[in-house]
Amino acid sequence: MPSVAVKLYSVFFKFILKHRLQNRIQGPTDESSNPYGVTTRPEESVSASNPSFTDGVATKDIHIDPFTALSIRIFLPESALVPPEQPEPKSKPGSSQHDDSNSIYNRRNSYGPPNMGVSRNDSRRTSFEGLNLRSESNAYRGYSPLPQNCRKLPIMLQFHGGGWVSGSNESVANDFFCRRIAKLCDVIVVAVGYRLAPENKYPAAFEDGLKVLNWLGKQANLAECSKSMGSGALGVGAEFKKAEVQRHIVDAFGASMVEPWLAAHGDPSRCVLLGVSCGANIADYVARKAVEAGRLLDPVKVVAQVLMYPFFIGSVPTHSEVKLANSYFYDKAMCTLAWKLFLPEEEFSLDHPAANPLIPDRGPPLKLMPPTLTVVAEHDWMRDRGIAYSEALRKVNVDAPVLEYKDAVHEFATLDMLLKTPQAQACAEDIAIWVKKYISIRGHEFSY
Repeated sequence: MPSVAVKLYSVFFKFILKHRLQNRIQGPTDESSNPYGVTTRPEESVSASNPSFTDGVATKDIHIDPFTALSIRIFLPESALVPPEQPEPKSKPGSSQHDDSNSIYNRRNSYGPPNMGVSRNDSRRTSFEGLNLRSESNAYRGYSPLPQNCRKLPIMLQFHGGGWVSGSNESVANDFFCRRIAKLCDVIVVAVGYRLAPENKYPAAFEDGLKVLNWLGKQANLAECSKSMGSGALGVGAEFKKAEVQRHIVDAFGASMVEPWLAAHGDPSRCVLLGVSCGANIADYVARKAVEAGRLLDPVKVVAQVLMYPFFIGSVPTHSEVKLANSYFYDKAMCTLAWKLFLPEEEFSLDHPAANPLIPDRGPPLKLMPPTLTVVAEHDWMRDRGIAYSEALRKVNVDAPVLEYKDAVHEFATLDMLLKTPQAQACAEDIAIWVKKYISIRGHEFSY
């Protein structure tokens, strides 16, 4: 059973959440009152972005749609700055076989900054120093490195939870979770700040998720265009000319400028979707649309998705929905109220395609879905629905394992109070093990 502290915090959490939901449902819901939308609430504790590698991850915020509040936060792990697989240097005659500076550099080749333990006169430093990757304050400026020193990392789109009406990609809890995932999975995390209900009802949040996926494809194509137009610049002396060409591309495209962190370090052909609670519903929708789009999304390819305690529901109650209806943090009554705030009144149904993943004639065919990892908690009333979806995927030969955590509650790995528990850390590590099966470069796959 959950601890006494968790039970007490759950009572307080549910009281506050119920009060906020009732205020939302009693307030004005006319979309014309705020067509721009909101992506965070005043009561939400947010964490400022930081381009320095605090705790091994640098972050930046980008507003990607001029017509809505849609934004993203990019989490870049420091390992992206390490050159890809440099061979160990040969020892010079008369020198020690285990020189301290070289051994430190090699031991940190996968995790730390590239210059640690390397002398200032070492030739391996020159290519990075010329790039001006960091300022004196250790902030990462994001200038594109030279092709031979560019390490490409998979991209993970992350969708936060909050029952459609709250939560934020910039919240303290989500920032901590995304940093953890970026380091464990060795990926660039793009946390999506989708528009919240009731100001923007369905399908706004789903469309925002798909819009970010399309934006990734656009960024990849712009970066390739920039690279090809600057390919004539060869040698160190031509770097200035190459920078001028890239600046011209930025000016020509205006708002569609190349995002330097993704251009330098992102590999959209290894894209993973991760959704938390209601964010899992968005991730599944985006995965379905990616399947339908096929090669139209090139070079973006969704290779896997992770659904963490998905916010699925249906009109016919499951065993857990009956037994655990009054479970911790998010009970069934409050979640039903959240669905009423999210779905348009004329479309409200617990079997809505956004709510129930197993309704008939919901395309595309399940056999075309990407590998899907589902995380469920023992004391979550929505657990059976997530397990049933995973079973349906396995029946059509999709790799769709379920990770069930004993004595766990809904959002046990992402809720602010529970983020630093051993169970939350173990869940993130388990996700990393599975995800690396699909994002590792051929020849470096993890066994599973």
